[in-house]
Amino acid sequence: MSIQSVKPVSPAAGYQGGKRNLARRICALIDRTAHETYAEPFVGMGGIFLRRSRRPKAEVINDISGDVASFFRVLQEHYPYFIDMLKWRVSSRAEFERLRGMDPDRMTDLQRAARFLYLQRLAFGGKIVGRTFGVDAANGARFNLTKLEPLLAEIHERLAGVVIEQLPYEKFIPRYDRPGALFYLDPPYFGCETDYGAGAFDRADFERLAAILGAARGKFLLSINDTPEVREIFSAFDIKDIETTWSLSTASTGGAKRVNELIISNFAPV
Repeated sequence: MSIQSVKPVSPAAGYQGGKRNLARRICALIDRTAHETYAEPFVGMGGIFLRRSRRPKAEVINDISGDVASFFRVLQEHYPYFIDMLKWRVSSRAEFERLRGMDPDRMTDLQRAARFLYLQRLAFGGKIVGRTFGVDAANGARFNLTKLEPLLAEIHERLAGVVIEQLPYEKFIPRYDRPGALFYLDPPYFGCETDYGAGAFDRADFERLAAILGAARGKFLLSINDTPEVREIFSAFDIKDIETTWSLSTASTGGAKRVNELIISNFAPV
């Protein structure tokens, strides 16, 4: 088994449901688990994929979102042209609204990737649906290429040799499932299925996902919010509680809230 040490990299932007608070613990579990292929069906902005410190010979990332898949493909294959497209962008509410109103399906891959990164850098809370322009009066603009370019260069280098897919999870998992595979899954939270766009994931998908994972020949780790429904759907697997905090955005609640999340697997993580 060929495992290499790699430098962890931060994601290029926020993404709703990202695992920043849990990343260190999840990555430690992944890094301690023997595997020959690493695969993520719901990669998002790569909050776990990029923060790992070890990589096997085969790595595959996937997301049903055309924005996500285009962003990683462009960053992997067309990095210099992508940077050129970003050079003259400024943090502007008017530009944010203009780009938000455009149809990404009518853009080239380069245009789409630039639009996506711009919106995710500036959107409040890393939202995907119902984005609003985020303002932080105490800090500078969040879209600043002088700070962003070194990070994009690190991600470009990290993506060397990585396979990038844009498949529904029910096609992706069987395609890459085999003994020696390790899947990390970060599906939408239960009760938040519509946060990633209409048709991306629905309530019935949790049971479909559990059935597919029940037949898996490889190993998997899945992180999700702790609800009675989730515990019942995934009751056939190993379930561990893990405490984290959710940052709350409303002034009335303030600060952060301690919550339980679940790590679900078909093996006993070390």
